[in-house]
Amino acid sequence: QVQLVESGGGLVQAGGSLRLSCAVSGRTFSNYAMAWFRQAPGKEREFVAAISASGGNTYYADSVKGRFIISRDNAKDTMYLQMNSLQPEDTAAYYCAARWSGSLEAAPVPNTYHYWGQGTQVTVSS
Repeated sequence: QVQLVESGGGLVQAGGSLRLSCAVSGRTFSNYAMAWFRQAPGKEREFVAAISASGGNTYYADSVKGRFIISRDNAKDTMYLQMNSLQPEDTAAYYCAARWSGSLEAAPVPNTYHYWGQGTQVTVSS
């Protein structure tokens, strides 16, 4: 079984930064494309960013482009999300996801992912 465990969430003031991590175990991490999604209370799960299996390609939602950076370290079986210039509207539970396809085709579509973490809460105060 593949397990994904997020960490790094917390409370931060507007304009601040956080780095989320997603540790993966159980299968060959470097075979999976990975992504971050988020979900605020009362809202649908929203795509944030994705990275290909090799790490050579990335894709971002317009709402975070230029502020967030997705990366991965295949030697450590870990994916990251560096979040800068955080705003109150970034407040949400953040989830990492993995899928068997290594490419970014249809990356923003949640049901193309096969494994999900439990989430980590990010709260941005104004």
